[in-house]
Amino acid sequence: MNQTPFIAVEGPIGIGKTSLSQAIADYYQFKLFQEIVEENPFLGKFYGNIEEWSFQTEMFFLSHRYKQLEDMDKHYLSNQRPVISDYHIFKNKIFAQQTLSDKHFSKYMKIYDILTEGMPEPNVIIYLNASLETLLNRISQRGRQIEKDIDPSYLKQLSADYERFMQEFEAHHPDIPVLRFNGDEMDFVANEEDLQTIFESLELTLKEGDPV
Repeated sequence: MNQTPFIAVEGPIGIGKTSLSQAIADYYQFKLFQEIVEENPFLGKFYGNIEEWSFQTEMFFLSHRYKQLEDMDKHYLSNQRPVISDYHIFKNKIFAQQTLSDKHFSKYMKIYDILTEGMPEPNVIIYLNASLETLLNRISQRGRQIEKDIDPSYLKQLSADYERFMQEFEAHHPDIPVLRFNGDEMDFVANEEDLQTIFESLELTLKEGDPV
């Protein structure tokens, strides 16, 4: 790969994005950027009443993710320093479209488009997904207090929205490889062989296009 690696790990809540990103950062010695979750003062209220708190929640995430992306570009990518992130800012569109009213979503997207114009996009995406049962089990296992009120129907719809978005992304960005892994079939946290499978796939992708 001739570009400085910018890897984004994506997928629905509970799929293991942070765990995998940390493992990749440690293995390749890439700079890790992690999304701010529990620091969002609206998130607990959001899970209890999505309609009431969705706009505040999404605007908080948008502003913080934009700042991180700006820092990533300025201090790392512009200096040819590889990075990996356990999210990418495009996820904001997935969440916002599901939770915001049409009126709020229209306003939100105007702000989103202004902030993300000219910002770097990942050149490799690792996309994780799994069944609702697996997602709920992993959320329960990690025991975050802030996630205890997640509605399973919300999580199921979010997972479907992710799948639809990623299919559209692949269709419109054929130049950005998307590495897909099924969380029902592999557990890279508990099984070292599964993690090595991901490393091998990523390594082949990163080497593509490099001069011999």
